[in-house]
Amino acid sequence: MSSVELMKWAESPWFSRQDDGPGFIRLGDRLLQSASEPSDSSEYLEKFLPEIAAEFSARWAAVICRTPEWKTSVQFGRHSIRDLPYRFLEDCLDREAAGHTACDDPSNWSVVAVPLGPGNQGQRLLVLAGTAFSESSVPWAVGVGRALTHCLSIIDKTADDARRIDRLRSTLDIASSFANMRETEPLLELIANEATRLLECDRASIFIWDKDRSEVVACPALGVEGNTLRLPDNKGVVGEVIHSSKSARVDNCYEDARFNKDVDELSGYTSRNLLCFPLVDGEGELIGAFEVINKNEGPFTEDDEESLTQLGVQAAIAILNTREREQLIRSREQLAEHVTQGVQIIGESPAIVALRGTIQRLAETDLPVLILGESGTGKEVVAQSLHFRGSRAANPFIAVNCAALSETLLESELFGHEKGSFTDAHETRAGKFELAEGGTLFLDEIGDMSVGGQAKLLRVLEQKVITRVGGSQTIPIDVRILAATNANLVQSVQEKKFREDLYFRLSVVTQQLAPLRERPEDILPLAEHFLRPFCVQARRPALKLSAEARRRLQAHSWPGNVRELRNLMERVAFLTAGEKVEADDLAFILSPEREAGGEPSLDIGLGEATKQFQQEYIRRCIKRVKGNMSEAARLMGLHRSNLYRKMRQLDMQEGEFE
Repeated sequence: MSSVELMKWAESPWFSRQDDGPGFIRLGDRLLQSASEPSDSSEYLEKFLPEIAAEFSARWAAVICRTPEWKTSVQFGRHSIRDLPYRFLEDCLDREAAGHTACDDPSNWSVVAVPLGPGNQGQRLLVLAGTAFSESSVPWAVGVGRALTHCLSIIDKTADDARRIDRLRSTLDIASSFANMRETEPLLELIANEATRLLECDRASIFIWDKDRSEVVACPALGVEGNTLRLPDNKGVVGEVIHSSKSARVDNCYEDARFNKDVDELSGYTSRNLLCFPLVDGEGELIGAFEVINKNEGPFTEDDEESLTQLGVQAAIAILNTREREQLIRSREQLAEHVTQGVQIIGESPAIVALRGTIQRLAETDLPVLILGESGTGKEVVAQSLHFRGSRAANPFIAVNCAALSETLLESELFGHEKGSFTDAHETRAGKFELAEGGTLFLDEIGDMSVGGQAKLLRVLEQKVITRVGGSQTIPIDVRILAATNANLVQSVQEKKFREDLYFRLSVVTQQLAPLRERPEDILPLAEHFLRPFCVQARRPALKLSAEARRRLQAHSWPGNVRELRNLMERVAFLTAGEKVEADDLAFILSPEREAGGEPSLDIGLGEATKQFQQEYIRRCIKRVKGNMSEAARLMGLHRSNLYRKMRQLDMQEGEFE
């Protein structure tokens, strides 16, 4: 409505009061000009209703709404009609036409009513009352009413846009808070609390769809023990939303056939109205439903549905991310537990008992440890135990075989490289130091590292920063260093094959591992420890070791140490035909040539060679059982008296074993 339109109406033959036209036109102009100023409809009406009443010489003016009950939004005037003609007002709204009627009380008053169109609170009417009204007042009231309708629609739209923007801003703020949540249950509670605040309602719940069980899990479920509720996925409004993938709005729960009253009966709560929206993750998969209950004032609106939709999209993504993170954490914890179980230090020999105590003390420190021992003694297992029993257990354990790296590859492997830094550098790559950040870097076979590589490693250990090959930026590192070798590093230092300063840097703590032949009491516990999981892998019942097999294992010198024993148990688990491991099952691994501690000289006769072999064999057996002659005799398949007789024949003295 413009002033030009008002002028055309004023010039039409409908109006008998041509002299009053300019006043109404000026009023229309002021109405239109003020509509662009920030305000809500109530403030706007409170400002202009007095002017409208004055222009019409009305004793009372009001804007009333049908919601469907009648409600006065704004009124002006010292006197008012005691009993409004509601049938007349209903007729004006239904016909969408203005009208004039007389009043019963006060009896000399009459009423003019003009529909103003729908508003935020229902259908509106401009009502003017007083003694100066007649049928000729209606066209002027219609003109002002049209201008007022246009202005109110502008104000309502502006207010709606402002509310929508405010809600969108609030939704973005809420969504940003989701990113800080690390666990699903607290996230669901946060989503529910923020939804009730944003949509001005009493409660909210997120229903996660358990498709395999045909259930939905409500969390939080207030008023229910445990704060969690499981329901069939085919019942109630939630079930309809999940199976239709469409939102649902219910204005009166107990009059809607879709509503499931079981939840109210269980919780003692009364649901009046609700709004439910399907939750879809970023990949388009339905994961559940988002429900808000009991709007604080009136029913839920289309704006509420739009806001819930926007919030639901962000909530679904946050829920998916949090659940994936929890799954990754569980997988990592399970993997760490599996690895920890796989790196147990098995045995009860004094050397192993002392080793476990040392690991316990060193695990919580960041001291570098140099692990020494023959090949196969379990140096990497010790390194893993130091890592997984310490404060860095949740971070990476990275192992590097230094013997397998040439000097040209060592720097790139350990420190990484930038794209294009050399011929095959097609992309930027992080080195082992970066991959082990916060955790442990295990340098195996450190004694075989080239001298040039030793110098570069020493510089990194001293400065605690690395620079990628082809790069210039220094990268700080927080890595614990563990190293191992089967070489004699002291001798290598003396021969100038290993840097002395690097040796002292690595050997703050040195741990020497005893070979398996020096701790025979650990052979059988280790064999049984390895045999159990290998039988599971072979899908067969657990194997037991026969007495002869046990003696055979204890009699072996184990030049390959624990690794050799582990490999033997793996083959036994897969290849043994019977239900028990017999000595014959071990023969294909434990050959006589490997049993011999050394070969007799070819310069002696057969008799002397036989004598030396028997002497060495008896010494090893007695040493294996720690000087227990009865156990040694049993191990060799002899009676104790026969063992002593044999020793006398071989010129062996009993005292040499005490």
